[in-house]
Parts: sequence; structure tokens; C-alpha cells
Amino acid sequence: MDSRYLQSLIATIEHGSIAEAARIENLTAAAISQRIQALERGLGFPLLSRQTHAAKPTQACLYLLPRARNIVREISLLAGDADLDGLTGTIKIGAISTAMTGMLPTVLRYLTRHAPKLKAGIVPGTSRSLYQSVQDEEIDAAILVAPPFDLPKSLIAHHIKTEHLVLLSRQAPQNDILSTLQSKPYLRYDPTAWGGRYAEKFLQDQGLALEAMCDLDALETIAMLVADDVGVSLVPHWSGLVKLARHCVLTPIPNPAYARNLVLLSKTQHPRPAMLGMLLRSLKIKS
Repeated sequence: MDSRYLQSLIATIEHGSIAEAARIENLTAAAISQRIQALERGLGFPLLSRQTHAAKPTQACLYLLPRARNIVREISLLAGDADLDGLTGTIKIGAISTAMTGMLPTVLRYLTRHAPKLKAGIVPGTSRSLYQSVQDEEIDAAILVAPPFDLPKSLIAHHIKTEHLVLLSRQAPQNDILSTLQSKPYLRYDPTAWGGRYAEKFLQDQGLALEAMCDLDALETIAMLVADDVGVSLVPHWSGLVKLARHCVLTPIPNPAYARNLVLLSKTQHPRPAMLGMLLRSLKIKS
């Protein structure tokens, strides 16, 4: 059994369609289909329930998926086993959207300079989805908002930075923050998002109930809407905000109770500690 066929199956399940898996793996859709069909012939049962625009795993496929992921992961680690420094191979890094543009460029430059044989695979996602991906060992580590609950012993979170809450507006507030929020349409950072709960807590503590124009779990989109003078918002001051909203005014809310903390989440016992250590150093975290 070719491990690349298993990787194609996993990509199809993770991305929801053969077409998308083909794009990710830089293959044709026909090639992905042939690989999965070869697996099905070898195993003797169907792995996918094929629909018009989607491919869903069968129950049998879901049963074997954890082992398939482990096989692919173990094979990917083979090249690093012969490297005494432990810095040969791939490390899969998850990142929320603001970290993708605000932090990863520096991380990738550092890894390229100090660990040229280490390849970074980047996986975008929300804090909640990336947490689950680390838990399920689909990725090695993730830059995300600190979870709002105690971590299990199998996971460890390294603090990266604190991002204080700011009022983001097109013009400077004429009076105070609360008056500005009440006088303009409110673009709400989705309160169900791990980072959005801090802005919601600030409003609740001020006894302010605002009718939101819309809820968004996309801070870059919020910044662009504020720059176009659509409304105002309460957002964390992330790396890159000033560049994206350079024509806007940022009014700080320095109370740490409303700041979001970014962490690097990983398994407590990582199979490639040298790789994880290099990633920690690229983020200037003491391991």
C-alpha cells in the first residue's frame, strides 16, 4: 500500500472533495480518484460516499482514519530519524488569520535561516478548529487564542503575546469610547469566537447592550469595513492592524481583563522536540 494514496484519501476527507484535494496535492482529480479506488480494491470496501460536488467518508473509512493518519505521520518522520539534530522533515503549523499575516512571515524566515532542512506546512483555521487539530494530532502546533478552559495534561500552551482591546474607528472619538460605540453602527467581533468574548465582556461590564450591524470572525474584514467608514468595532490590537487600518484611529482600552492572549499550542510529548524547540525560538519563546 502506497502511503501517498493514504495521504490523498486524508486530503479528500479534510477538504471535502476530490477536486479540492487535487488542488492541494497538485494532482488531477482523476489521479486522486484512481488512488482512492486502488485503496478500495486493496481493502475490499468503499471508502467514500461520492456525491455531485462532495465526497464523504463511509463509516468504515472513519474507523480506519486514525490509523491511516498515524501511518502517514510516521512515514513523514523517517527522514528526520537519521538527522542527529532532529531538524529534517515537515512540521505542520496551524495559525489563526491574524497570525498568518502578522507572525508567520517572521517565523518562516527564521526557520529558513536556521533549519534549512525543516519544511513548514501551514494550516489556517479558527482557534477552536486548530485546537481540535492539535488534539487529534493532525498538526504539530498552532498559534491561536488561549483556550477559555483548562488544558488536558496531554497539551501545553506557550504564551506568545498579549493583544489589548482597542476601539477601531474612522474618526477620532468626539467624547468617550462608550458614546462613540452608541453613535455609530457596531461591527461586532463574533462573541462566540474565543477572541471575540473579550469585547463582549467589556460591553457587558459597561452595561452597554449594542445592536450589532453584523457579527464577523474575520478581523481583517472588520478593519477594512471600518476603514470604509461603515461603522466602528472593538478588536484586539494584533500585529498588522496599523498597516491594514492606517487611515483609522485606534483608541486603547488598556485593562488586561479585556486583552486576548495568543499561545503556541502543542502536545506535551512531541515526537520531534527539536523541531518544536526551533519553532518556539522563532516566536522568541523560551522552551
